[in-house]
Amino acid sequence: MRQNTDVKVAVFDTKPYDKEFLLNQNSDFGFQLTFFPYHLTESTVSLCQGFDAVCVFVNDSLNANVVEQLAKFEVSLVALRCAGYNNVDLKAAAGKVRVVNVPKYSPNGVAEHAVAMMLTLNRNTHRAFYRTRASNFSIDGLMGFDMHGKVAGIIGTGRIGRVACEILLGFGMRVLAYDPFPDREWASEKGVEFVDLMELIKTADIISLNCALTPDNTYMINKESISLMKKGVMIINTGRGKLVNTEDLLEGLRSGHIGYAGLDVYEEEAKYFFEDHSSSVIKDDALARLMTFPNVLVTSHQAFFTREALTNIATTTLTSIEDYFQERPLVTEVCPPKA
Repeated sequence: MRQNTDVKVAVFDTKPYDKEFLLNQNSDFGFQLTFFPYHLTESTVSLCQGFDAVCVFVNDSLNANVVEQLAKFEVSLVALRCAGYNNVDLKAAAGKVRVVNVPKYSPNGVAEHAVAMMLTLNRNTHRAFYRTRASNFSIDGLMGFDMHGKVAGIIGTGRIGRVACEILLGFGMRVLAYDPFPDREWASEKGVEFVDLMELIKTADIISLNCALTPDNTYMINKESISLMKKGVMIINTGRGKLVNTEDLLEGLRSGHIGYAGLDVYEEEAKYFFEDHSSSVIKDDALARLMTFPNVLVTSHQAFFTREALTNIATTTLTSIEDYFQERPLVTEVCPPKA
């Protein structure tokens, strides 16, 4: 065990699997880990007193007030056990608290989940499961389409988007891609076609969102962009919830212009995802309406959820914490945007 026993880390939004994998990996590091089931918010930040670092997840809220309190408590490091960091006020953190993330944990797992959603919606396996369990072996209404020869549009060609492209190429699909910073050498080698965003939206039979959330792409799927899509288009989102305007998506589904929607993320997911609400009423009207459509598949931000990913997340997170307290370079540091 390494000599990190004096470092105290508060781990928020902890589920049993988080604790299991972090404790397994911590046997090599020796940090003092304290696990809290609560989200880190303005109402729970007082729990951070006496800790050196906090470890948080996607639905913890580190706004300016929380960051200010962390600095006041002399918490000097925020370790995100995820890739996204839109829940952290980086401008407020600058000069007060260092922030690290896990930029790479399981691109294969997320891409495979996106494709699994495509296949499920296309071939209606989710509906067939419940039919046959009720001894209903009719296949009427379950017709799908050959993905071979269709056009896939991948928005975002980071690690996850690239894996998705390669999987769909293996199905014999024509793969279009959009990225603000296209790697044309990679695309040429793989047989992927980079196009502008509007061409992708107009041409693709299946559109998959595999990008981070930025001010420039918030609600990129909206009433206007949906109107340009093919009738019957399939939209898959394993990126971030606010890439999609939910009300506009619902209208597209009601009109039939959108044929299928697969959502692993949702813009108001912090209220519900990762928790058991089976004994209560869903008060989010948009989410409740989404789940009434037979051609909509909602999963609870589980695309990352593989053994390999949880091992990588735990290892990378603990390594970053060690690097910080051992005064080594922080290769996973998330820096505030330049003015």
